[in-house]
Amino acid sequence: MEPAEQPDPMAPAAHEAACGMVTTDTKGLVLWVNATFCSWLGLSAEALVGRKKLQDLLTIGGRIFHQTHWAPLLQLQGSVAEVKLDFVDAQGRLVPMVLNALVRERQGTRVNDLALFVARDRDAYEHELLSSRAKLEELVARSARQEEAARDRASYAEQMVGIVSHDLRNPLSAVHLGVQALRKMAPDEGQRRVIDRIARSTDRAHRLISELLDFTAARLGSGIPVTPRPTDLHAVVGDAVAELGVAFPGRGLRHVKQGDGQPVVDADRIAQLVGNLVGNAMAYGDAGRDVTVTSRIEGARVCVAVHNHGAPIPADILPGLFVPMVRGVTGGADRSVGLGLYIVCEIARAHGGTVAVTSTDAEGTEFRVTLPDPAPSRHRNAGSM
Repeated sequence: MEPAEQPDPMAPAAHEAACGMVTTDTKGLVLWVNATFCSWLGLSAEALVGRKKLQDLLTIGGRIFHQTHWAPLLQLQGSVAEVKLDFVDAQGRLVPMVLNALVRERQGTRVNDLALFVARDRDAYEHELLSSRAKLEELVARSARQEEAARDRASYAEQMVGIVSHDLRNPLSAVHLGVQALRKMAPDEGQRRVIDRIARSTDRAHRLISELLDFTAARLGSGIPVTPRPTDLHAVVGDAVAELGVAFPGRGLRHVKQGDGQPVVDADRIAQLVGNLVGNAMAYGDAGRDVTVTSRIEGARVCVAVHNHGAPIPADILPGLFVPMVRGVTGGADRSVGLGLYIVCEIARAHGGTVAVTSTDAEGTEFRVTLPDPAPSRHRNAGSM
């Protein structure tokens, strides 16, 4: 086919336009090209017009895209816009360009008029975006792998805690039986003190093991198991307070009862949470003032509260009080492994209840465990000390 006549009467302006301009036939053969496009590729018009097809100037990927996508689309709808292609210049270097094309009728022949713009900055920006996206995806994948590995390590550690804690019960039971046997052998005063010390240490070890087993059940199982049944709440709390009074000689500890009824709760777990809360109050409260335990039955709710006087809990520590293995403030040597309040929270959760805490300098500190009673008994409003 002979080269097409200049499509624009402003021929010099078209040749020197700020964009590349190319006219091809419907098969892509170059019929006319402006000087700007030639300068970008380092090729003369004579080397292009009637000798090269537009697709010959593209990368292999560009040729495939031309053949399968934009050329058929151009013939179908008569125009395409914002198509990005990589051209190859005379030195074999890539020149990214953005192409707009129109199908026109000229002298009875259909031709394609193309306007092209070098897009090096856009190309660099797109490559940077793709690189950043790839880096982000790798970071996300790495973070997910690390999180999964951390969960596996935590799960393994928690399982080991449960296994070891369970296995320690047998030797401790043997020590406890030994203590009981020694007490029956009429020891003298010095021997009795040693036996009592061993007994206290054994009891403490039992408590720690129980806490660790409860922790393992809460973290790895379906939560701390409870067996709710109609319970004399005041009697359960009163017995727990009486036992704790022996464990903390010389400290004021009183029990306040409010309301009547037999709520459906797990008596052993209620005694356990009372012990944990009282132990916490004794460790951090004012040793010169009473710790008060309140058991309250009111309609469909059951409440057990432990109050102590002393320095308030700092506000920034309150949100983390029920996190396992974390202590908000430094306690004495008699403290546990940092599971007491966490287990209180889990016992409340197992009953479908909640735990709340208030702590001020004027009012002191109070932990309140509120539980729903699935079958509240009729009661009268009453209070006794």
